[in-house]
Amino acid sequence: MLTVERLAIRYRQVPAVQDVSLAVRAGEIVALLGSNGSGKSSTLRALAGLQMPAAGRIAFESRDITRDPAHLRAARGLTLVPEGRRLFPKLSVEKNLRLGAYTRRNPADLEVSMDRVFTLFPVLKERRLQLAGTLSGGEQQMLAIGRGLMARPKLLMLDEPSWGIAPKLVTKILDTIAEINASGITVLLVEQNVHRALALAHRAYVIQTGRVVLEGTGKELLDNSTLQRAYLGI
Repeated sequence: MLTVERLAIRYRQVPAVQDVSLAVRAGEIVALLGSNGSGKSSTLRALAGLQMPAAGRIAFESRDITRDPAHLRAARGLTLVPEGRRLFPKLSVEKNLRLGAYTRRNPADLEVSMDRVFTLFPVLKERRLQLAGTLSGGEQQMLAIGRGLMARPKLLMLDEPSWGIAPKLVTKILDTIAEINASGITVLLVEQNVHRALALAHRAYVIQTGRVVLEGTGKELLDNSTLQRAYLGI
């Protein structure tokens, strides 16, 4: 579904990503792991069209999208739930969700998607008229994921979905990601909770200083303590 070849990203000529190649097959959960500053978020931003790469190629469903603007990628089914949620705090839960569906035109379809989000996250239905900025951190993360789902993605990219939320809600969020994947949506996941990410993922890539240094199944990386110490600091 997604192929990335020798991706390079620079900020004011400073390299953030130097030579990243990876692939995501339809139906998978693929984790992208590494320490802070390793280039994970920059890679997701480039895939979403929010940062133009300095070099490399990105293909989505066999179509070269390397230079496509972000809104076209979203319309084709490539959706990013960014780190830090990036909600509209002065708009209601419902309006935030509807903004996630801006590329869609059928009102009946929107209601079906809204119901699906409310089934996954019942608390959002209870708070549908509440301002997003007044939600708890965990509820805001649920809303950010729900907004991403409103775009009806084929591939959902999640950047640090457990960031800044209570430990008891981390399990809920990650279990919901598994449920989203089981419904047929492919997932590319950047996650600071390495053990949980590897337990969830079919495959994983480890990035260090802007390069892929390791790849394998989630189980292979979870079982290899030497690799965990060397590249993941655990």
